[in-house]
Amino acid sequence: MAHPIGAHVSQTDPIAEAVARGADAVQIFLGEPQSYKGPVLEFADGPAALKTAAEAAGVDIYVHAPYPINVASLNNRIRIPGRKLLQQHVTAAAEIGARGVVVHGGHLGVDEDAATGFDNWRKCIDGLDMPVPVLIENTAGGDNAMARRLEALDRLWEAIGRAEGGDTVGFCLDTCHAHAGGIDLTDVVDKVRAITGRIDLVHANDSRDAFDSGADRHANLGAGEISGDAVADVVRAAGAPTVVETPGGADEQGADIAWLRERV
Repeated sequence: MAHPIGAHVSQTDPIAEAVARGADAVQIFLGEPQSYKGPVLEFADGPAALKTAAEAAGVDIYVHAPYPINVASLNNRIRIPGRKLLQQHVTAAAEIGARGVVVHGGHLGVDEDAATGFDNWRKCIDGLDMPVPVLIENTAGGDNAMARRLEALDRLWEAIGRAEGGDTVGFCLDTCHAHAGGIDLTDVVDKVRAITGRIDLVHANDSRDAFDSGADRHANLGAGEISGDAVADVVRAAGAPTVVETPGGADEQGADIAWLRERV
């Protein structure tokens, strides 16, 4: 069977959003994406009802963790609340039957020691209870990022591999972030798999900016700087569930989903 293709949608009624887009997967935030406040489910009937509704509709749910989480940070006031927040989101994601929780790899200051950042990831995974997998996503910018360049990803995976539960950690490949982060999309799937052994989710996004720009600005498929074939090739090669995080509402994202299905 073909892997599910869907979109990042509002969490108020994600199943209705999926239907409006012709999607068989959705990704949602639980609460405010820029906040350290704990997860909040807006689905009126509660977590068990959302899980049941998703199963009945044949829609896979993914949760995107809040952006401020940076468990690699050397700053206790960022790292420790970030770990707590990640744990809260993983626990809440399990209650709605989510397939995984996507979290950014994070970064350090340009003069800080990356080795400590990678080890902070190991410590985080060591202490995490994971009823659903954490999916680390590659990021677009930052000179001392934990998951922008392939060399960093290699070091990150080595560190996570030494953690208790490290085998529960998956990978989310974002095509816009890879392009903007300076990774050639032509063989990115093979190169990532050689490091992580897996790709659990693809974020299929075009980029408004040039290759290696470090800018994280998504565009609708075929409307940005990445060739349409390149995005479709990544989705095909990864053979994983795919979510578009592209601009617009049901019409625009529905068109992106149909565009991908046609090519993949």
